[in-house]
Amino acid sequence: MSSILGTVAKQLKTHPALIPLFIFIGGGAAMSMLYLGRLALKNPDVSWDRKNNPEPWNKTEANQQYKLFTVNMDYSKLEKDRPDF
Repeated sequence: MSSILGTVAKQLKTHPALIPLFIFIGGGAAMSMLYLGRLALKNPDVSWDRKNNPEPWNKTEANQQYKLFTVNMDYSKLEKDRPDF
């Protein structure tokens, strides 16, 4: 593993134009992992605790935002569109 990092460091020293490439690819990989983690922890379709909360989507309120980005949507004005279980 250290020989690979040594080779990459040597290439970056000889070709400094590759530095932005490594920065953007590393940043994109980090942001994709953060988004994947957010989906796994915040999405109501994902159930990590089957014993205490087997159906977490039934506990979401109509005015609760769980999407990362919505266009022209005001969650505070939404009404309930499903029955209670």
